[in-house]
Amino acid sequence: MGGISIWQLLIIAVIVVLLFGTKKLRNMGGDLGSAVKGFKKAMNDDEDSQKGKDADFQQKTLDDTGAETSTNEQARKDKEQV
Repeated sequence: MGGISIWQLLIIAVIVVLLFGTKKLRNMGGDLGSAVKGFKKAMNDDEDSQKGKDADFQQKTLDDTGAETSTNEQARKDKEQV
């Protein structure tokens, strides 16, 4: 009830083919495929870029933590000597 049947979709498809023609529909399909491919590539490039930034941030954090650890160890040694 109220849904679109397979026959209604088939009639709509035939009307669209008659209006636009197969060549124009093929070109539109190719353009749409290229757009989707470009979008996926941009998303993958963005993810790779983000992963690189995250790795740089993690390395900087590790470097900062290492420097803090050596400073804390030096402060503890100074307290032991006093």
